[in-house]
Amino acid sequence: ERSLIVVWFKRFGLVAVVLVLIGALAAYALQARLGTWLFERGTAQRMVVDNVAKRDDGLHVGLCGTGSPMPNLDRAGPCNVVIAGKQMYVVDIGEGGGETLNVMGISPGKANGLLLTHFHSDHIDGFGPLMLYHWTRGSSIAPLPVYGPKGVEAVVAGFNAAYATDNTYRIAHHGPQVVPPSGAGAIARPFEMAGSATIVLQRDGLKITAFTVNHDPIKPSVGYRFDYKGRSLCISGDTKKSPNLEAVCKGVDILVHEALNPALVQKMEAAAAANGQAGAAKIMHDIQDYHTTPQEAAESAQAAAVGMLVLSHLVPPLPSRWLYAAFLGDAKSRFSGPIVVGEDGMMFSLPAGSKTINRTRLM
Repeated sequence: ERSLIVVWFKRFGLVAVVLVLIGALAAYALQARLGTWLFERGTAQRMVVDNVAKRDDGLHVGLCGTGSPMPNLDRAGPCNVVIAGKQMYVVDIGEGGGETLNVMGISPGKANGLLLTHFHSDHIDGFGPLMLYHWTRGSSIAPLPVYGPKGVEAVVAGFNAAYATDNTYRIAHHGPQVVPPSGAGAIARPFEMAGSATIVLQRDGLKITAFTVNHDPIKPSVGYRFDYKGRSLCISGDTKKSPNLEAVCKGVDILVHEALNPALVQKMEAAAAANGQAGAAKIMHDIQDYHTTPQEAAESAQAAAVGMLVLSHLVPPLPSRWLYAAFLGDAKSRFSGPIVVGEDGMMFSLPAGSKTINRTRLM
């Protein structure tokens, strides 16, 4: 009986192997057709994704860039997207931020504006693609409004000049129906800081407040608070630990705060110095004095009594989640609420008329 079972397994096992080989060969022979079918199916599904329109009424913040100027293939440069009802604003636009928005199913063509916290290159070097996507994805008839403290005019003028020739190519190639000439580029909307905080705009139930932070010697530097239908959130911008942030962001549901771990950056500084890279070592040394540690961000979250702390603009790069514990240190002991190490594609939702915080991933 045992020998019969062995014979059965040998026969049918051989048949299974042959069938697998035949299937593999068939798949290889049809690779181009299968690839085309998969691409067509995936594209058809992707083109109908609209993660702005499908949001329930409330306040939402998505992370379209949680990285820094340091190379990190998994993270775009600093980028946040805030959706309030039918309005959508992007806060800072680091390199790759516009592309990440598209992958998240959030069309830049629907942006009502871009808000800049300051003019460090890593917070604006994705401006060109965002400006282009806003125009071409939405057939916009008006330029992208760009809000920022005094000096934003020069940034906008520079990008407009850089893209002026490209704009003529787009219009000539695609036609004014697809890319209306009036919608190209961006327009500056500077605001003056009236003290430590000032209201930037109020529209359809949404209030956006800018507040000063300490990122010396970079001035001006601000963060933003968003209030909509009883829900609220703050985005810190780049800053040292800020008492003004703690005061302005008192009681918000979510605080998205930048974070730098000095102990890990010091290891990068030492490695650079040991390899004769004096300039890189000096930069690693200098950046430690105008950012906030995870522990300090947790202390600010506790002082402001916020609902959740989300860490973003992470320094140094964290290519693996196994590094999160080392990055956080004892931050969790300094804040009684949840702490999230931000990742590109995360979306946090604050439904109107509720106290819940819902988290999803869009990529």
